[in-house]
Amino acid sequence: MKLGVFSMSLNVKDLSVSKSFYEKLGFQVMGGSMADNYLIMKNEQAIIGLFQGMFQGNILTFNPGWDENAENVEEFQDIRTIQKALKSVGLEMISEADEEGSGPASAMISDPDGNIILLDQHR
Repeated sequence: MKLGVFSMSLNVKDLSVSKSFYEKLGFQVMGGSMADNYLIMKNEQAIIGLFQGMFQGNILTFNPGWDENAENVEEFQDIRTIQKALKSVGLEMISEADEEGSGPASAMISDPDGNIILLDQHR
């Protein structure tokens, strides 16, 4: 199963303070905006999303169809194919992509400890 590029989506209290902290660790902004209350930051292959007031807890995120620079990859497994594979091994979906659809979609599962895993396909 090819889940796509991995990142951590972090729920932060103060976007400006978190941005400054992660910049000290060598991360640079590669997407999002302060005005929209989220930033995507990168340090080499490590990617984090800082999200203020958008969700509770932290989320493990996979983006089918993207590489670590948010660039399209030529070949990838569509989220609907991944979702069917997850369901076929008995995993319960928290939210599902429309299996009859195409293009951008998302789906979520939870690991045994309650950590949310988001599959977020942008194309």
